Amino acid sequence: MSLFRRPADELGDKLNARLAKDLDEDAVQAGMNDGTLFSFAEFRPDAAERGGYSDYSYWRATLRAFFRSRSAVFFLCLMALTLLFTFIQPLLPGQKDPLLVHYGEWGLPLNNVPPNGEFWFGTNSIGQDLWSRIWAGTRTSLFIGFSVAVVEAVAGILAGVLWGYVRRLDFFFTELYNVLDNIPQTLLLILISYIMKPGVSTIIFALSLTGWLGMARFIRNQIIIIRDRDYNLASRCLGVPTRRIVFRNLLPYLVSVITMRMALAIPGAIGSEVFVTYIGIGLPVSIPSLGNLIQTGRSLMQMAALRYQLIFPVAVLAVITISFYIIGSAFADAADPKNHVN
Repeated sequence: MSLFRRPADELGDKLNARLAKDLDEDAVQAGMNDGTLFSFAEFRPDAAERGGYSDYSYWRATLRAFFRSRSAVFFLCLMALTLLFTFIQPLLPGQKDPLLVHYGEWGLPLNNVPPNGEFWFGTNSIGQDLWSRIWAGTRTSLFIGFSVAVVEAVAGILAGVLWGYVRRLDFFFTELYNVLDNIPQTLLLILISYIMKPGVSTIIFALSLTGWLGMARFIRNQIIIIRDRDYNLASRCLGVPTRRIVFRNLLPYLVSVITMRMALAIPGAIGSEVFVTYIGIGLPVSIPSLGNLIQTGRSLMQMAALRYQLIFPVAVLAVITISFYIIGSAFADAADPKNHVN
C-alpha cells in the first residue's frame, strides 16, 4: 500500500509548497502579510482519497415517511389498541365466559337483553354475553386472517420468485396457475367445508389452498420486470449465487408491494370466513367468530330492537378492515424506494 501512496505524498508536498508560496506572494502584494485574513489549508492525500459518506438508512427513511401520514398513524394506534384489548380482554376483571348462558331470577335465560350496565353489548337469543362473544370472535377471526396471510406470503413469494426468475419452471407454474385459478374459490370452500370437519384449521386450509396464487402471479410479474436489469446481470456475471441475488437484489425492491398484499390478505381472509359462515358452512356455533356473530345478527336485522346484535360485530369488522387497508397502503408507499430521496 505504501508503494501506491508515495507518489501521492510527493504530489501533496509539491502542492502544499506551491500553494503556500502563491498565498505568501498574494498577501505581500496586497499588503496583508500578517495572516489575519487568510489561513493555509493543507492538502492531505488520504482525505482526498476518502469517498463520500451518507448515513441513509432504508428502514429509517421508510418509517419517517410512514409517520408523516396522520391518517396512517391514527389507524395504526387504533389497530394497536384494538389488538391489545382483544387479547387482554379475558384477563380483565369482571369478564364473562363467551359460552356461558346467563339465567334470570325465575331460571329463565336472559335472552335478547339490550345493552345495559351488566351486559355492555346485550345478550343473544340464548342468553350469552355479546360483549365477550364479540371479542372472542375477533380473536378467532384475527388468528384465521394472520395464519392465511402468512401462508399466502410464504407460498406466494417462494412460488413467484421461482416462477419469474428460473426460466425452466415458467411452463410448469403457468399450467399449475391456469388449472387452480379456474376452480371457483367459493365452490372450493364449500366442498372442503363439507368434506372436512368444520373448524378453524379447516377454514385456514381452505382459504390457503388457492389464496397464494394471486401473490405468486404478482411477484412473478414484478420479478420479470427487474430480473434483467444491469445490476442483476452484473451479479450473475460475477458468479453471485442465485440465493443471494434473490434476497439482496430482488426481494428488497418488492418490500412495498409484498407489504401491501399481506395487509390486504388479512381482512380478505376475515371477509372470506364471514362469507363462509354467512352461507351456513363455516365455523360451528360453539366457536365464536365474527362470521358467526354477523350471521346471527343478519337473521335479526328486521327487528329494530335486536339490530344491536348485528351493529356491534359489523363495527368491529369495519375497524379492522379499514385499519389494515390504510396502514398497508401508507406503508407500501413509504417503503417504495422510488419515494426515497437521499
